[in-house]
Amino acid sequence: MTIVRLVLATVVAAPSGAVGLAAPVVADIAAHPTAAEGLTMSAGRLGSTVAALLGLAGVIIGGLALAHPRGGETRRGAIALAAGTAALALGALVVVTSDSGIGTGNGRGGGYVALVVGLIAVVVGGVAVARSRRAG
Repeated sequence: MTIVRLVLATVVAAPSGAVGLAAPVVADIAAHPTAAEGLTMSAGRLGSTVAALLGLAGVIIGGLALAHPRGGETRRGAIALAAGTAALALGALVVVTSDSGIGTGNGRGGGYVALVVGLIAVVVGGVAVARSRRAG
């Protein structure tokens, strides 16, 4: 239910003296909030963005640890593993607490992206840690 429908219902009801018929429309709009606008930053969008960036940082750091020729990069691998785990946790929190579907501005789509990127960071970081322990 949008503002346009509210205005149309009021315009139709006002000439007939049935302004009271617009009350159910107003109640329906209050019960079903609209999607967030494209440029607003809701808490869900912010949380999923932070989680996705954290996971991406974990993937990059883990990739750098794997690219190291000597394999002694336990610290970078552990950082990537921790960043991936945090991205997984924050992404899961956003997905679980989102009250609407994808595309409504609540961050659910970004939460799913954060889950995937966080999982990749965990795998890359785990491989880097395992490889550095084998080399050391």
